[in-house]
Amino acid sequence: MSAATGAQPEQPVVMKFGGTSLEDAAAIRRAIRIIQQRLPHRPVIVASALANVTDQLLAAGKTAARGELQTARASLQELKRRHEQVALDVAGSENYRTLHPQLEAEFQQLDALLASIATAGELTPRFQDQLLGAGECVSSRLVHAALAQAGLDAFWVDARACIVTDAAHTQATPLWDETNHRLQSAMAVPVVESRIPVLGGFIGATVDGIATTLGRGGSDFTASIVGAALQASRIEIWTDVDGILTADPNHLCPEARRVPSMSFEEAADLAYVGAKVLHPSSITPAMRKNIPVWVLNSRNPEGKGTEIVAHPGDECVMKAITVKNGVTVVDVEAVRWLAPELTREIFDVFERHQYSLDLLSASRGSLSLLVTATEALPAIADELKGLATVRWENHKALVCLVGEKVRRQPEIASQVFRALSAVDLRMICQGASERNISFLVDEVLAEDLVRRLHRLFFQSRFDRHSATTGSHPMCQAGGPWQ
Repeated sequence: MSAATGAQPEQPVVMKFGGTSLEDAAAIRRAIRIIQQRLPHRPVIVASALANVTDQLLAAGKTAARGELQTARASLQELKRRHEQVALDVAGSENYRTLHPQLEAEFQQLDALLASIATAGELTPRFQDQLLGAGECVSSRLVHAALAQAGLDAFWVDARACIVTDAAHTQATPLWDETNHRLQSAMAVPVVESRIPVLGGFIGATVDGIATTLGRGGSDFTASIVGAALQASRIEIWTDVDGILTADPNHLCPEARRVPSMSFEEAADLAYVGAKVLHPSSITPAMRKNIPVWVLNSRNPEGKGTEIVAHPGDECVMKAITVKNGVTVVDVEAVRWLAPELTREIFDVFERHQYSLDLLSASRGSLSLLVTATEALPAIADELKGLATVRWENHKALVCLVGEKVRRQPEIASQVFRALSAVDLRMICQGASERNISFLVDEVLAEDLVRRLHRLFFQSRFDRHSATTGSHPMCQAGGPWQ
C-alpha cells in the first residue's frame, strides 16, 4: 500500500550480491534480472567487488611495498581493462559516457596509492583499507550503470559517507548511532519513492573520512547494517550456492545438502567457526532487529535457499558441520596463580598486537587460546616474559558441529566420541550455549574427520528419509517469497 493512501509503505529488501554473482557482464545482467523481480519490495543493493578483485588488489599492494612498482602498476592495468570491458558490456553507450570518467578517477587514485605504498616500503593497514575498498566502489558503480541501462531509477551511494566506523583498520567496527543516522538520511525517502540505492559493501570511513574496511567478506556485514538501519523486511545474501549446506560440497562432502532454515545463533556459530557463505558479524544487526536473512543462489534464482530466523521450523538436531584450517593453539602458562587481573593483562598484550582470540580452556594457572596468525607470537611471548610462558602449535584445524537442539540431545556427544575413538583429538569443546561441539585436530586429519561426522549425522538421515518418503529431508521449506 502506498504512503499516499495513509498506509505504511512496505519495508525494503536489502539484496547483497557477492563477487561470484558479479564476476562478469553476464553475471551482472543476471543480478539485474533478479533485482527486477524484487521491484515491488523496494530493493536496496549492496555490491561486493568483482570475483578475485580484492585478492588481486592486495597482491598489487604487497608487490608495490616490495619496491616493484611497475609490476604492481601492470597488475592494476589488467584490473582496469577488466572493469572497462564489463562497463562497456553492461552500461550501454550513453551510461558509459558517465561511467567512464568515474572509473578513470578511481584507477588514477589507485595508481597514486601504489606509488605511495612503494615510497613507504610498507603496506600499512591504512593503505590496505584504501586499496582494497576500491574494488567495491568500482563494482557498485558498474551495478548502478547496469540498472540505469535497464531503465530503472537507481542512484549510487558512497558507503564511505554512510558506514561510520572506528579507526581499527582492516577490522573496523561501526559507530552505530552515526551510521544509522547517515543511512536513513541517504536512503529512507528515496526508497519510499521506489528509487534503488546501490552501495559498495565491505567499506566505511572514520568520522574524519579516513577509509576503513569491515574485514574480509564484510559485504554481508554491510547488508545487515543497512537492513537494520532501514528496518528491512528481509536481507538477501546472493552467492553461488543453493543456501547454507550441511558441509562444503566442493572440497569435502559432495553429498552435502541444503539446510532449509536455521536460527540466527546457529548461523552465527557456523560463520564464526569458518563457514565461508556468511561473514561472522553479519548476523548480529539482523538478529537485533529480528530481520530474516536468506542465503540464495544467483545462478539458480528460483531455488529455495536457506532462511535464517529467530525460530526456524526445521526440526533437524544437527544443521551443519564446518572446519577452520590454519589454526594455531597457544598455551599460556602463568608463573603464578592466574588471577583475574593477570588474565586481563595477558589479553591486553594480545589485543595490542591486534589478535582476535578464542578461549578454548582455562585453569588456575593456564589458558589455551586459538589464533589464525602467528607473526606476532614471538613478540607476545617476549612481552609476557616474567608473567607467563607462551608456547604454540601450528597446523591445527577446528572442526565444529552446529545445531540448536544439541543441548537437548546428550547422546550426541557419546555418538561423536564413539565415532572418533581412534582419532587423536587435541581438544574437545562445547560452548556455553551448547549449540555446538568442536574438536581441535591436526590439520591433516580434518578432512577425514569432517567426512566421517557428515556420514554419521547427515548422510544416514538423507538415506533413511529418501527410502521412506522418496523425497529429500532438506527440501521441505519454501523460498523467500512463498
